[in-house]
Amino acid sequence: MPIPEDVTGDEIDKDVRQELQSLPKTLAEDVARNLVMVARLLDEDPEGAYGYSRVALRLASRVAAVREAAGFAAYANQKYGEALAEFRAAKRMTGNIDLWPVMADCERGLGRPEKALDMAGAPEVHKLDKAGQVEMRLVAAGARRDMEQLDAAIVTLQSPELAANSVQPWTARLRYAYADALLAAGRESEAREWFAKAVEADRDGSTDASDRLAELDGVEFVDVMTDDENGTDDESDGGDSSEEEKD
Repeated sequence: MPIPEDVTGDEIDKDVRQELQSLPKTLAEDVARNLVMVARLLDEDPEGAYGYSRVALRLASRVAAVREAAGFAAYANQKYGEALAEFRAAKRMTGNIDLWPVMADCERGLGRPEKALDMAGAPEVHKLDKAGQVEMRLVAAGARRDMEQLDAAIVTLQSPELAANSVQPWTARLRYAYADALLAAGRESEAREWFAKAVEADRDGSTDASDRLAELDGVEFVDVMTDDENGTDDESDGGDSSEEEKD
């Protein structure tokens, strides 16, 4: 797959670069450039990211960072079985537990919410950092909702992190998930309160909490007419009548 000339491979994280040092120099550069493309395209063009991840995987399947990147690319394309296999491989290579929540979410994607809940209660969760534990809580709540256990999902999300006044990277998503669960359970006034709190914490627009809040408040968004639909046509009509008057 073509790679823009401005992509050198030096853009990758230093830890990944260190992993690639086990490869011959030219091969390491090729793998690095493909990994950069995976990172660039993952959100905007998941299919493209997946293609580059397959190239990197073909070149260096024994590098944990490559397996992890391939896992995220597959995950972004809802290829949950493939993603889970890649995450498991990366975990075996490094012993790192950070991928535990996304592995559990892959189980959800495969229609196995019970397995995701088992993982949420596993000893590995205690080894996660705070962000990982919050992510695991979100996955567990999602699994409860998959099983139509709305009250349990709401309780799962109730935590010190939810109640904290300080805003962390996960705060908006946690408040949003809680609001959404409340709304699904018919608790609209509480849901509105938490969507509003999610908006306060969502500094980078990672959720559509503001839209959900507007919907609850009965705000309707109307598209403004374009010039072609409005002014341009009027001017055209005026020109025709003017010609008629000259005649």
